[in-house]
Amino acid sequence: MDKYTIGKNAGIVWNTLNDGKRWAYEDLKKATELSDRDLNAAIGWLAREDKILFETDQNDSDYLCLFVNLYY
Repeated sequence: MDKYTIGKNAGIVWNTLNDGKRWAYEDLKKATELSDRDLNAAIGWLAREDKILFETDQNDSDYLCLFVNLYY
């Protein structure tokens, strides 16, 4: 795996998350068709760039969604 592949996979994840909803890890994995290794690397890339949020609901379920910065 190289930075190009990780970046490409990060784009796939970002485009999937771009629908405005919260995604469970397993649903995101299924939608992107990425392996655990590739998905985790892509999530790490996006997290490092502050482009995704990690949320936990009252049932301790974890979700991912896009982080959007708005500047006025």
